[in-house]
Amino acid sequence: MKRQGLTESPAGKWTRPEDYLGAMARKRSFRRERRVGDRTESEGQRMLLSTVPFLALIGLLAVLAVAIMILAFPGAQPQEKPPQIAQKEQGVAARGWFQEAQRQFHH
Repeated sequence: MKRQGLTESPAGKWTRPEDYLGAMARKRSFRRERRVGDRTESEGQRMLLSTVPFLALIGLLAVLAVAIMILAFPGAQPQEKPPQIAQKEQGVAARGWFQEAQRQFHH
């Protein structure tokens, strides 16, 4: 089905998978050739810049985790004191205290 006003490309249609794969392979090989000569840092520097900070962070987190475990261990906490139960005591009141309290509340 042709549309009105559109012309075909002189190179032909790009509808076959082989055309796409060939172009992708050429593009990839071109990128690879250019990338090899552009390296400015050695492999040793790359190791220091990427891996060492990551390992230092992991080590710091491990030390922090061990410190938290030691501090949170139940043996390091003070023992709970048993609750003290109030003992019953026999109280003694002066004579007439109840009448005195009634007078205060009713007046």
